[in-house]
Amino acid sequence: MVKKKSHEERHDEAMPEQEIKETQAGTESDASGQQAPEGEPGAAVKSQTEDDLLPKLTEMQDRYLRLSAEFDNYRKRTLREKIELSQSGGESVIRNLLPIVDDFDRAMNFIRSTEDCNAVKAGLELIYSKINDFLKQSGVKEIEAMNEPFNSDLHEAVTTLAVEDEKLKGIIIDVTQKGYTLNERVIRFPKVVVGE
Repeated sequence: MVKKKSHEERHDEAMPEQEIKETQAGTESDASGQQAPEGEPGAAVKSQTEDDLLPKLTEMQDRYLRLSAEFDNYRKRTLREKIELSQSGGESVIRNLLPIVDDFDRAMNFIRSTEDCNAVKAGLELIYSKINDFLKQSGVKEIEAMNEPFNSDLHEAVTTLAVEDEKLKGIIIDVTQKGYTLNERVIRFPKVVVGE
């Protein structure tokens, strides 16, 4: 009786002897991809590269931790500086307003003790001009609204008023509350009456 050869046996007969050895060597390699066992030249190269890379990896981790700590310190410092700046900014505004408050105190005492209305009027005008100068130095400007065309980006219409003159339609005919900008940004819209 003739025994039939298995598929593997037929395949091995067809392969040259060198290929069989290479195939067997490939199947003997372990799951980690190492083909050369300990003591062969491939293992020494791998071990050497790991030894070279380990200090570099440690150095990179150390750099990363230092940079991370520096950034965290920088973030905390800038946050603290912003808080201090906003607090000291408000302090400087109040400090600059105090002389004007002193002038008001003197004016109030003068009003109570004098009958001269012209002197009181001159004193109040002086205080008013000091306040306006202070606002200009701080970057605050009044929004000109009277007799200007109504602009919803700059003005807040309180009401409209019927006008006979066609030229006054859509024009601001009265300002009930002044508006201001701080460094070209609107901080309070003027309240206006618009002709209709």
